[in-house]
Amino acid sequence: MASDYIFIRKSRNALSTVLHVILNILLGVGSVFVTVVSGSWIIGFALVLLSKWRMFAVRPHYLWLNFKSNLVDLIVGFSFVIMAYISGSELLLVHYLLAAGYAIWLTIIKPKTTETWTLVQALFAVFLGTTAASVLGASINSILLVLLEFVIGYGSARHVLAQNDNMNDEGFPALTLGAIFAEIALLCHSWMKVYAFKTLGIVIPQLAIILTVFSFMAERIFRSIEGHDGQFRFKDVAMPIVFSIIVLAIIIIGFSVPKFNV
Repeated sequence: MASDYIFIRKSRNALSTVLHVILNILLGVGSVFVTVVSGSWIIGFALVLLSKWRMFAVRPHYLWLNFKSNLVDLIVGFSFVIMAYISGSELLLVHYLLAAGYAIWLTIIKPKTTETWTLVQALFAVFLGTTAASVLGASINSILLVLLEFVIGYGSARHVLAQNDNMNDEGFPALTLGAIFAEIALLCHSWMKVYAFKTLGIVIPQLAIILTVFSFMAERIFRSIEGHDGQFRFKDVAMPIVFSIIVLAIIIIGFSVPKFNV
């Protein structure tokens, strides 16, 4: 009887896992293509929020905490929808890439909980969120870009810091990074470069690359300082810093003649 019970329980767990994966794939594909077919981002946003129903199924006191805890996932989901909307109502290769990318995020990247994967998730939010925010900010208003970058910087930093058991309060460092993101976005807006790959229908703002590389470097420096009781040791982070500086220099100096300017 005990062996039968264990078998049944394992079967149910396996079935639940398969269903969960299928539903996530349907969410990733559906939220992108329904945006294209409807020509509106509203339905796509609604599907992303609907998938986060657990975030709202709590007492009002915990709503704000749940929102902050799910901010990176929301940034990524909304970004995929916005990029699908911006790419137009005619089905292009980029729409299939976005659908596949969102499905991969939901099924492979998002469920991971290790320190390395947490950083990867945060960097995904920075890159995708900034890509969507840059195009929106260029077509609407620079203030929108600044505000969105503050949220992206805050959410990505908090996502990484919240996994750190040694952090008593991740609020101030996260707010600081959010402010830095907003300042960089404000400075970059007037000369923002966007690289266009017309055959794929993909656009990549230079700001998205800059902030992603900067976030990686900032996280490595923070880990080093934390691991040495507040002492900064350049030799421990020399490689990430040198790598980041070289990448930024190549992008800013060597690739600042874009396909088009925003």
